[in-house]
Amino acid sequence: MGDLGEKFTNLFKKYMPDAFVFALVLTLLTACSALFWTPSTIMEIITAWYQGFWLLLEFGMQMTLLLVTGYSIALSPIVKRFLSKLTQFIRTPKQLYPFIIVIGLILSSISWGWMVITAVLGRELALRIKGVNYPYLIACVYFSGTIWVNGLSSTIPLLLNTENNYLIEAGILSDTIPTTYTLGSMLNISVVIFSFLVGPTLYLWLAPKNSKGLDEMLSSQSQNQEPTILEEAEGMREKQQSFSDRFNNSPLLQYLIGLMGLVYIVYYFSTNGLDINLNIMIFVFIILGLFLHQTPIRYGIVMKRSSRNISAILFQFPFYAGIMGIMTNTGLGNELTHWMVSVGTIDSFPLLAFLNGAIINFAIPSAGGEFAVVGPSIINAVKELGMGLPETEVTKMIARASLSVAYGETLTNSLQPFYLLLIIPIMGLGIKIQARDVMGYLFLPFLVFFIALALMVLFVPI
Repeated sequence: MGDLGEKFTNLFKKYMPDAFVFALVLTLLTACSALFWTPSTIMEIITAWYQGFWLLLEFGMQMTLLLVTGYSIALSPIVKRFLSKLTQFIRTPKQLYPFIIVIGLILSSISWGWMVITAVLGRELALRIKGVNYPYLIACVYFSGTIWVNGLSSTIPLLLNTENNYLIEAGILSDTIPTTYTLGSMLNISVVIFSFLVGPTLYLWLAPKNSKGLDEMLSSQSQNQEPTILEEAEGMREKQQSFSDRFNNSPLLQYLIGLMGLVYIVYYFSTNGLDINLNIMIFVFIILGLFLHQTPIRYGIVMKRSSRNISAILFQFPFYAGIMGIMTNTGLGNELTHWMVSVGTIDSFPLLAFLNGAIINFAIPSAGGEFAVVGPSIINAVKELGMGLPETEVTKMIARASLSVAYGETLTNSLQPFYLLLIIPIMGLGIKIQARDVMGYLFLPFLVFFIALALMVLFVPI
């Protein structure tokens, strides 16, 4: 089976363009679809594209900080010592692949942004374990993040359970839908169990025989000869001890700021419970980094090293946001959803919602953003199909359709490179690697999970 994965990888290498080219082609395809499927003129489509260009500025900055602050933690001496001890138990690639899948599933169940931690762990272990196929390991890390829609940070279930959300204010929903109908449902729990059982087993089964280690892929010898953070910090001192050097290398100032941050983190979680969002996650990473690196000069060095490979996020996110703008502002997303729901029945509707989420994700690779476009139409169609049924049954139908959209949305991330922009800057630092080197290893797992989830949304009860 490992050879089959290699064949798909070779096909992707041959035919899949760079992630930026993928975004440009997708932009043109979306624009042409809007031109032929909606009454929008060419100028209106271009305007919608421009207006959407800026929708992900905040999100893009959050992604950048998440990458930089998360990776900075891995560069600390304490974490490096911990990873060295971990390799006493994880010694071979056959142990590493399922291990990193399980760790990734656990972390992503808590928060989708914790995929960054999985990426950091995967890279550091790859440097210590011989015989690893590194592109395959990146695929393991990336695929393990698909479970986030089943976990504590799942956007759509949390939205449905939020008081006065936009669906309630628009009159589409009359009340919130508790997470017992979504995250705590038999359907969602079944998907989680399936993921933990099948995911690691499948990637162990598909593991390629050939190795392509990270140490072999490092593009320059300087990557291995780079001084430690402490050595670089010492080299920046003046020959004569100066006032500025004392400040730059004093832990006191940094510990005071870190203590302020620690106080707020304790306060936040004591008052909000386990409410993990991107902002608090980035803040925790920053404060933890301050303590781990001790002095301002060392922290500045580590942040500079962590920021080397973030250009893809900075310039590609606006293009994906532009695609979102076309889908939203021209009504293309609604048109596609209306067409799909028009042919739905009570029995087939979950599958149609699943396919809807899967297809639109290529143009709107954000669960919250996608549901804002398709959610109202899907919920209204469910209410119409369920007319005359008890209110509890209709609520279950809405929950099932919403979960179906979420599952489809996250699963097709395996076929498009948007969120690889979050992984490759960490795992691809210092090497020549593109999305096409990884995507082939995701195709077979995608097919297995696509078939399994399609059947589950149809037949597993809420």
